[in-house]
Amino acid sequence: MSYFDNVPQAPADGILKLSVLSKADSNSSKVDLGVGAYRDDNGKPWVLPVVRKAEQQLAQDAGNHEYLGVGGLPALTNGAQKLIFGADSAALREQRVYSIQTISGTGANMVGAVFLKQFKQPADAAIYISKPTWGNHRNIFETAGHEVREYRYCDYATLGLDIDGMLSDLRAAPRGQIIVLHACAHNPTGIDPTAEQWAQIADVMQERAHFPFFDCAYQGFATGNVDRDAFAIRLFVERGFELFVCESFAKNMGLYGERTGCLHAVVASAAQVPAVSSQMNRLSRATISTASAYGAKIAGTVLQDPELYGEWIENMELMSARIMDMRKQLRARLEKLGTPGDWSHVTSQIGMFSFTGLKLAQVERLRTEFHMYLTDDGRISVAGLNTRNIDYVAMAIDSVVRT
Repeated sequence: MSYFDNVPQAPADGILKLSVLSKADSNSSKVDLGVGAYRDDNGKPWVLPVVRKAEQQLAQDAGNHEYLGVGGLPALTNGAQKLIFGADSAALREQRVYSIQTISGTGANMVGAVFLKQFKQPADAAIYISKPTWGNHRNIFETAGHEVREYRYCDYATLGLDIDGMLSDLRAAPRGQIIVLHACAHNPTGIDPTAEQWAQIADVMQERAHFPFFDCAYQGFATGNVDRDAFAIRLFVERGFELFVCESFAKNMGLYGERTGCLHAVVASAAQVPAVSSQMNRLSRATISTASAYGAKIAGTVLQDPELYGEWIENMELMSARIMDMRKQLRARLEKLGTPGDWSHVTSQIGMFSFTGLKLAQVERLRTEFHMYLTDDGRISVAGLNTRNIDYVAMAIDSVVRT
């Protein structure tokens, strides 16, 4: 008899399972469209040139490997505040924001989730996530002890936003619920609300006194414009919401394995910051003690150096432009092939991912017959497309859709 006999097998993580299957496939035609990481036109990981420069600066400095403070590296957290909220933000000027360094966006979500479990008002408030959402959201919030519910988001007939369904569900939710919102480049759909729709969402959330919990993993990466990608967050702050923002530098700075991120809390008064910051610091101390330094130093260097910051913006514009071009090329090829269906959603969606509308049976055929790897719900990472494989991908999709 073992102490661990009562431990059941956990459900397999769909993304990790897909990665294992892809790595085990040695076929020369293999195309991996599952990984959520940028690839260049050669299908290779791309270290941003500005990151290389920051690394060179750090190597030349007489630094050390001491612990960071419990709140993280100020160069990172202060720079991240300005990036998310804007340098002219009233919330920053009034000192109503506290930011803590986290283990990328996932760590920010978890710290925020545990904090809210302890202090949410009302105490029985549920977490509402979009249907669908990033695969780890439910896992994080349920692990923290929350009840998780869904609100409608994707219109599966048009592969666009079901704004009426979303607003209806937000209105129907009890007052004071916690609503998880994707700031830009919604994962997995790539479907973002328009500015007008964001205003409608804010209206309903104010009416129902809901708490916004923003997850922002693609600022600057989505459109190539950091201000445009932060529109929703800044709108809600201007409207007077108290809120959380989870921020990751994995995608937009390419710091995937360095696990660099922040959790930002916007509160009603500067007088509330000491208590909120003390509790966030306590939670961080209990889980990671102090945040990791190397990625934070890279990101902090880029954010604080005007010349490097400008180059970073150019690097993001390049990544964003390549992904937009791949969207246009995939749509054009599918339409040229006469692939059944409307493929306009490929270009109307935005960011790293595209919700193709492919069914599970079609996805499975793509894996077994064409060695193409995408998630069971038909989501593809557009970053995995390049000029060498896009004809093959379009042909494969056309084949499984027709038959």
